[in-house]
Amino acid sequence: MIGVVDYGAGNLGSVMNALARLGIGARFAAGPEELNPGSSPFDGIIFPGDGHFATAMNSLEQSGYGRALTEWIGADKPFLGICIGLQLLFERSEEAPPSDGREVRGLSVIPGSVRRFPGRKVPQIGWNQTKARKGSRLFAGIPEDAFFYYIHSYYADPVSPDDTAAEADYYVTYCSAVERGALAAVQFHPEKSGTAGLMLLENWAGGL
Repeated sequence: MIGVVDYGAGNLGSVMNALARLGIGARFAAGPEELNPGSSPFDGIIFPGDGHFATAMNSLEQSGYGRALTEWIGADKPFLGICIGLQLLFERSEEAPPSDGREVRGLSVIPGSVRRFPGRKVPQIGWNQTKARKGSRLFAGIPEDAFFYYIHSYYADPVSPDDTAAEADYYVTYCSAVERGALAAVQFHPEKSGTAGLMLLENWAGGL
């Protein structure tokens, strides 16, 4: 059974529909207590969503999901972040610059920052070719340079290139997916990316 974290950041129905289409059992987590690594009813956690970095982090902190997610990932339990669910894994974001001497910190699971695209046409909305790293479990069997659906103004910039599982180009070449142990996360929306997106979700769920 897969647990989907709903913390009020975006419409999650498309994620649930994609999992149902694949015949993968999933339900929304009832609360952060269900993410206890030692007693969770879930085999893996999906952390999707859209929205502003600071608003999302505030929601996670107030709901208790921030600490629960950090503990789940720290225990090397299967995890898939989608869109803002990728960006929040990093230490900080240019979307939420320091204010009054206070910095909005992400979950800080992956060293690095989230940066704004330098071009004028932002956000990136639509399909973009995505180049997976050789040996990626997440992209196994997916055609090289497959297209996935993106909608975002900021991109992840990990400190270590070893964390990057795939790249895309939009003004700059940037990290569009990460893999580290049982942790995986993508900037694009696999649930809106047709056959390639469904294959990616199936790859992730198949590794549980």
